[in-house]
Amino acid sequence: MTEADTSPRVHVPPLVQLPDSYWRSLNYFSLYRLIVAGFFLIVAIFYGGTPSFGSQDINLFRWVSVAYLAIAFAFLWGVNFVRRTFNLQLTVQVIADVVALTLLMYASGGASSGIGVMIFVVLAGAGLVGQGRMTLFYAAIATMAALVEQAHHVVHFERDPGDFFRTGLTSIGFFGTAIVARLLARRVVANEALARQRGIELANQLQINQRVIRDMQDGVLVVDSRGRIRQHNPQAEALFDVRPGEGADVATFSVALAEQFVRWSAHPVEVETTIRVPGSNRTVRARMLPPGERGDALIYLEDLGRIQAQAQHLKLAALGRLTANLAHEIRNPLSAISHAAELLVDEPDAVARQRLIRMIGDNSARLNRLVGEVLELGRRDRAQPESIRMSVFLQQFIDEYAVHDESAVRRVSVSADADSVVVFDRTHLHRVLWNLIFNALRHCSDAPAAVTLTGTRSPDPGQVELHIIDDGPGIDESLRGQVFEPFFTTQGSGTGLGLYIARELCEANGAHLDLLDNAPGAHFRIIARGQA
Repeated sequence: MTEADTSPRVHVPPLVQLPDSYWRSLNYFSLYRLIVAGFFLIVAIFYGGTPSFGSQDINLFRWVSVAYLAIAFAFLWGVNFVRRTFNLQLTVQVIADVVALTLLMYASGGASSGIGVMIFVVLAGAGLVGQGRMTLFYAAIATMAALVEQAHHVVHFERDPGDFFRTGLTSIGFFGTAIVARLLARRVVANEALARQRGIELANQLQINQRVIRDMQDGVLVVDSRGRIRQHNPQAEALFDVRPGEGADVATFSVALAEQFVRWSAHPVEVETTIRVPGSNRTVRARMLPPGERGDALIYLEDLGRIQAQAQHLKLAALGRLTANLAHEIRNPLSAISHAAELLVDEPDAVARQRLIRMIGDNSARLNRLVGEVLELGRRDRAQPESIRMSVFLQQFIDEYAVHDESAVRRVSVSADADSVVVFDRTHLHRVLWNLIFNALRHCSDAPAAVTLTGTRSPDPGQVELHIIDDGPGIDESLRGQVFEPFFTTQGSGTGLGLYIARELCEANGAHLDLLDNAPGAHFRIIARGQA
């Protein structure tokens, strides 16, 4: 093995591929140079020897103009066809600019010709094109060129040495221009990076939105102000059995939907409507949402047949669970009644016979309550909501409940906003509160105001709230998810349907009953429709 083979290999990193924006900026800079060089050549040919151009050495002015134009063409060709070593190309171009402009300035009599101002433009452009890199180096090159030019004038043409002061000020201007260009370039780079990042984030967000829209179970149409479809998903095509092309409008999906969209556009508010699909038995519910900032409206399309089928499936599943639980709940008291009846036949003792008869009566009453509550579930769909002033209704309710339990007057504190009105079926609301107050009084203490029944306006407009809070031990965390299930009870004498019925009756009236996690005690809340 030779010595060359044992020497460590030097890794040469690949050239970094710069964005096209860098080369595009350098191309514009090269075009500017070509225009300036062409201008000086035209001046040299037609206006040579004037006080501002070539007054000191017209031949030098002409030859430098020709060379400057040739170099400008070469630089422009290199930028477009040799896209390597960006920094090297820029540095060579700036040095060539400084040298050419300094020679032209010298041939025209020095700084008084005004050509030196063009160097400021070169430094500013180089700072911006180079993203702030090497700007101070370029300023140093320009300063040395200006000092050499001024020194040559002082030595050979016996100019006033005081002109060095003006050259010094010009040099300070070079560095000032370079520093400002560097700061501006940094800001441009930061803004460009931010814009690039925002562009990536926007592209990702658009991709996510498109995926969400595509995977939605319902159809979606994004419609502009002219009724043109900007975006849609395959579900919308399937609902109307169409395959729209580019630039399709709403009428491509449904003429009826397009007519309703035109009418809706005059007063765009969130609205729902139903549309029958021609040539099929399908009915579609369209929900139109007002335009956003870009002026695009959203139309959600739902297949009512699918929704009804899902609802029917859920009903059947719920009915199956209810039937299974009901059979289990009926079997226990029936078994007790059957067993007591068998014992009653052969029991000679009168006391024992009375105990068996009482057992039969208790279980029969339990069955009767169970049947009554199941029948009450069947009446949940016959809700007749009405406007009820809560302050009056709640006080009347407690007065009626006191007939069943006299302690309710003392142990239940009632309060309600004087102007709060709830929209609810009166009988249903009475039953819901009866179940909740019954449970609260069963678990609370015997202290005054152990239970609070409060009616108030909801923070959400158009809604009211009812709160039932007791000071009891509360509901164990492990049981909180089961309290609304049918036949769930912690009391041996209960049917376990009270809270289940209460929630079902609330839902039948467009309300919602939930259990809040506010310890100690239990806190039930009803959110229902209110009246403005």
